[in-house]
Amino acid sequence: MLNIAAIMGRLTADPELRRTQSGNPVTSFTVAVARSFVKQGQERETDFINVVAWRKTAEFVCRYFKKGNTVAVNGSIQTRKYQDRGGNNRTAFEIVADNVHFCESKTSGTVVDAPKTPLVDFEDVPGDLPF
Repeated sequence: MLNIAAIMGRLTADPELRRTQSGNPVTSFTVAVARSFVKQGQERETDFINVVAWRKTAEFVCRYFKKGNTVAVNGSIQTRKYQDRGGNNRTAFEIVADNVHFCESKTSGTVVDAPKTPLVDFEDVPGDLPF
């Protein structure tokens, strides 16, 4: 069976580190992800996807990421069942993060892979090309 999830979007809030009763670090955060299609005459919709990170990944996320940062997350989808305060049975879907990556530089807010030097203009080649 295959269970792989990969998303890229913006954090909706600052992640906060918590610890389980046994002392394991954990954090939960939400990533706003724009849908890849737009219905004609409508605006692009956004999905808010819950993510859980454990141990070193949780510590890394809480140390370096803040609300509004663009992140890439890969992991697996898990479900869990619980009862809400009203006694209703609920199911939560979330991504359990294996890795969380930066998608922009810390200072400029630009994409990390952006060219460091300006692009050079192309020049016309005189004559006919052989193809």
